[in-house]
Amino acid sequence: MGGPGDPPEGTPEATPGGGEDEYRSVVFDESFVRAARLQEFSAQERLDDHSPAVRRRQPLHRGLSRQALILVVLIAVAFGTAIYMGIRNPYQSPVAELSPEPLRMTVIPLAPQGAVPGAVDPEQLFAHSPAAQFGIGAEGIALPATRSTAHFSDSQVVSALTTAKDYIVESALYPEVLTGGEVRAVRVMLDPDQLDQFDQSFDHPAADGRHAPTGWLVRFDPSRARLADDKIRVRGTLTATEADSATLEVVADHTFVYALRPTGADDKAKASLFTVRRELHFSFDRDDLRMHQARLVVSYVQAGPLSCAEDSVGYLRPLLAGQTAKAGGPAGTDPFATGGTTALCGSLAAGAQPKV
Repeated sequence: MGGPGDPPEGTPEATPGGGEDEYRSVVFDESFVRAARLQEFSAQERLDDHSPAVRRRQPLHRGLSRQALILVVLIAVAFGTAIYMGIRNPYQSPVAELSPEPLRMTVIPLAPQGAVPGAVDPEQLFAHSPAAQFGIGAEGIALPATRSTAHFSDSQVVSALTTAKDYIVESALYPEVLTGGEVRAVRVMLDPDQLDQFDQSFDHPAADGRHAPTGWLVRFDPSRARLADDKIRVRGTLTATEADSATLEVVADHTFVYALRPTGADDKAKASLFTVRRELHFSFDRDDLRMHQARLVVSYVQAGPLSCAEDSVGYLRPLLAGQTAKAGGPAGTDPFATGGTTALCGSLAAGAQPKV
């Protein structure tokens, strides 16, 4: 018979060491016992409550470590701060950008007081006119001495002046532009914000102070006149000033004198002089300076000899040698009408014509 501590069937033969089995290495310490999902009621509890032998224990909730708790709190605070600043941010972008100010232009024809003087040799005309001492072509557009401003370096000021000069050359000295066949050379010089206004000016010219092609460039009616001499006389000034911390302004004031002949006439036909005074106001931000582009803000043009009775919006239609201004002038202005601008016309002084 087995001893009092042995199983009724005796010690299993496969179990080495008598009553000790393979579980003797497992230590049921207090933490293991407390973590058990099932807990046996005591004998007294079973007698008193008639409860089942065991009860299910609630799983232990292990608390977060101090570092993890602090991290969670910091993330919550940062997230809340981001939401608050997003709502109260005083530097929010405007809903829509303000559209740039369009170019304002004025084109004033100058009517001669008599017949337009002429000569076969254009050089004779220039020599006997106020343009005798003018420079020729781009050489007559001299850059002034420059210096930096409060917010723009010397090189940036030079860039603004150079871009303005290039625009003037392309728009008033380029033969293909002057003869009315080319506009792209001028268009590519403009700030992209002005391209729509530029295109509309050529697609639908209007004397509204906004959409006259002759406000953007100089061009003659190709059916009426052609260049008699490509040595265009030029004199004027360029000045640059800082408008604000983000903007440079350049004012160009130049007088151009062209020698013209009738379209289709040979070189033996008399030539005459045509004068254009242009005052252009340019504006440059840093993107314009970097891209070598200009924003034309104001264009004020006086040109003659022209007839006030003819439209000078789409093309300049010069009066040539021996011609006189047509009778009449701009149509009467209705002070009760809104929109548009008042047509202007001036008189070309006799001293502005060559003495031949």
